[in-house]
Order: sequence, then C-alpha cells, then structure tokens
Amino acid sequence: MKKIIPLLVLLIFSCKRSTEEAKTTPEAEEEKNYTEAYSLSKVWLEAQLEYESIPGLTMSVIQNERIDWSIALGVSDNQTALKQSSLFSICSISKLFTSIAIMQLVEKGQIKLDDPISLHLPFFNLKQQYSESGPITIANILTHSSGLPRESNHPYWSQPNFDFPTKEEVIGELAKQETLYPADKYYQYSNLGLTLLGYLVEEVSKQSYNNYIKENILDPIGMNQTRTYMDVRKYGADLALGYSSKKRNGSRDLVPFFSANGIDPAAGFSSNSIDLAKFALWQLNLLSGIESPILKAETLKKMHTTQLNDTLTDVKRGYGFGVYGEDSERRVGHGGSCPGYRSVLSIDTKRNRAFAVMINANGTNPSKYANGVSKILDKVNLKKDQKPHKFADVEGFYNVQPWGGENYISSWGDEIALLSIPNQEASFSRFKQIEEDHFRRILKNDSLGEALYVLRNDQGQVTGFKRHQNIYEYISDR
Repeated sequence: MKKIIPLLVLLIFSCKRSTEEAKTTPEAEEEKNYTEAYSLSKVWLEAQLEYESIPGLTMSVIQNERIDWSIALGVSDNQTALKQSSLFSICSISKLFTSIAIMQLVEKGQIKLDDPISLHLPFFNLKQQYSESGPITIANILTHSSGLPRESNHPYWSQPNFDFPTKEEVIGELAKQETLYPADKYYQYSNLGLTLLGYLVEEVSKQSYNNYIKENILDPIGMNQTRTYMDVRKYGADLALGYSSKKRNGSRDLVPFFSANGIDPAAGFSSNSIDLAKFALWQLNLLSGIESPILKAETLKKMHTTQLNDTLTDVKRGYGFGVYGEDSERRVGHGGSCPGYRSVLSIDTKRNRAFAVMINANGTNPSKYANGVSKILDKVNLKKDQKPHKFADVEGFYNVQPWGGENYISSWGDEIALLSIPNQEASFSRFKQIEEDHFRRILKNDSLGEALYVLRNDQGQVTGFKRHQNIYEYISDR
C-alpha cells in the first residue's frame, strides 16, 4: 500500500516523486530543455496582447511534475504591472470546487449521485413542466443535463451594475421558474444548477459553503490566495481591474466591481494562476499514484471521464469537468467568463501537463493562449543538457511590413525558428543550418525547402535576412 505523503510537501514546486514510484511523464519529455520554448512563448504572448489590445495576462504551466513556468504580462489599471500573484475572477472554474465538494460527500456516503436534488433541498420548488421527465438528480446537474434553466430568475449578467442575487433571493424565485427540458436528455449549461449544488453542500455538511470549501479543498492543497468570493477591498490592488471586450475604436471600458453573492458556488471565486496551477498539480499527482485525503483517485478519474456526450451540441462533460478533444488529444478542465475577466484551466493527463491562464478583459479566448504555448512546447528538440540560444546573435524581430506585423527568429536547438507576428496559433517554421548564415526550411516530411540567409554588415552585426529573394530588416532583439 502506498504511503500517503502530506500535501504541503507535495506542493513544493521542486518536488519529485520517489524513484521507486512509477512515473507517468515520458522519459523523453524529462530529457528536454524548455528554455527556448518559454522564451519564444513570452515573445508570442507579449505580441498577441499588444496586437489584440488586451490589458494583461498571467499564465502558469505545469509539466515534469512541477509548476515549470509562470509569467505575468501587461497591466491591471493601465499603469500597474500585473504580478504572478495578481488575483482575477475565475468565474465558472468555481464550479470545479463545488463539484469536488459534492464528490467528497458522495465518498462519505452522505449523498448519492442519483439522488433527486429535492431530497436534500426542501425548498426546491422549481416547476417540472415535462410529465415524462425523471427526477432532477445530482448527477445530471453535474453534467449540465438536468433540464434546469441556465440562470436564476435575475438579470445579473446585465450592465451596468451586474446585480447578483443573494442566496435567499435565488431560492425565493425558484417557484417562478420551470425546466427547459426533461431531465437527463439534453445539454444545457446551468449556473443555477451548480449554485443549487453549492446550497446542497451547506445543507448536508451543516457548514457555510465558504468554510466547507476552505477547510476541505483550498487549505489542504495550499491554495492560500483563493477565495470563494470577490473581495472589494482588494479591487484595483491585488485584484486586477477588469475590462470590457474591445470596441470598434480598439478601446476597452473599465468594468465595475461585481460580487456573485448567491451565485458564488457557480461563478464567484477569485484566484491567481499559481493557485490554479497547484490545483492542477494536485490532480495530476493524485492520478499518478500520490494519495490525497481530499479525494480518491478513482473518484477524480470518474469526474474526468465523459458522463454526457451530447451529439446535438458536440459537448462532452464529466462530473463538473468539461472534456475536450478526441481520445488521443483529450483534455479536461473548465473556462471562466465574468464581467471583465476570462480564464481557463486546461489539464492534459496523458502529457502530464496543465495550463492556468487568466486575462483581465472580455472578448478574448484564454484557451487560445494555453493551446498556443502547448504547441510550442510540443516542438521542443533541445536536449536537457544542451546549451540554449546557439544562434543568440540572430534572435530578434524583423520588419515584414506591409505584409504582416513582424517576424521573430529564435534559436531552436541546432535550428532556428521563424515566428510570424501576430499569430493566432503560435505556429512557426523551423530552419536547418547548412552553412554559417545559410539555413533551409524543414518541411513536414523532414525534407528541406527554401533557403533563408542571415545578412550582416562589415562589422558582422545582423542587419536582416533574405528569403525568396526578399530582404527583411532587423529591428531589435526585444
């Protein structure tokens, strides 16, 4: 029987498993040096933020059994630089913590997944308009197939005040609402459903939702900066200001502070990318054999496994978690979108890799940045003990106007990488060195394509590059 290791020890970033324990990270992954990949990721992210007029972004990357890289870019309030510790609304990622709390109660035998919600919430009096429907169960609420309305009977997503109801107000309006579909038939995302599960946690545990989550999930994992609510006292300081989507003139409006109040179990949490990375690392450790008092590995696997496959919408859901991609590229996690904020937690259990991304603006897609950095990491060919930046003097930005923004050349092991900016997918071309300043593009089948020549002045300084007979001027190394 495996020894239970204290969680505080597990969450030291440099922690490694005992050599006697099985490792899920492929040996080839551990032999790689990601220095150049993270440098190129930073270049790409900085450029995308500027071209898309995004105020700021923080990201943490989990791989090789640790938080491998964290970065904070941009600003909170047009002048104050974001920090890796900066807090954001994580909105619907809150649902994952409510879901884990529910599964803890299931493990304890205090509730069952097939229990009707009404069994534990005596005040539940929402009208079931389909006589043929089965009961609204905890399981189909977790998979968003309960038929419940998306929202409580209040317009809290509406500007200018984003007036979220209290718990009492949510309950008071239930009798005026009715189901959209029969239970366990269609996918319909429901903030109301996960809110009700938060109330169920209170009813069964006899604790406040905040205290239960803090004592049973946040504190054991070491998520010391995460709260089940938004703290107005931190707004504009530790809590980044939030901004609207981009308007036609390219500007963004400051979004006023909001509190989800009675909707906290579905959308109210605040956190930072480091804490969410700890949350992801706990899951990857649990799945790889490091036991935890929070949840059993088989329970988490069930949460990560497709429990609903809605063919009408092509949506797959586990218990609380979204399931994305095909089996060979399957990821689990959740996104968040609240007034002024976007976030995502994406976990790739096969690669033993995860991403936590937070943005203090609407009208953007944090998954794009997680996927882009993941693609960059996938192409790493620099060996673990190989010195990075072999072609440091060539690295930098090159002018490709009027055809595009810029090109950036980076060392890439024994090759160079050419990244076009802006670039929605972080795609880049690789070039093999033929002679000192002569390179050729590596095609998908590993054969060689057109040449790229690095150009220098009489002092040997790089002045540009030539490709397809066209010359692109060197701008800077920043």
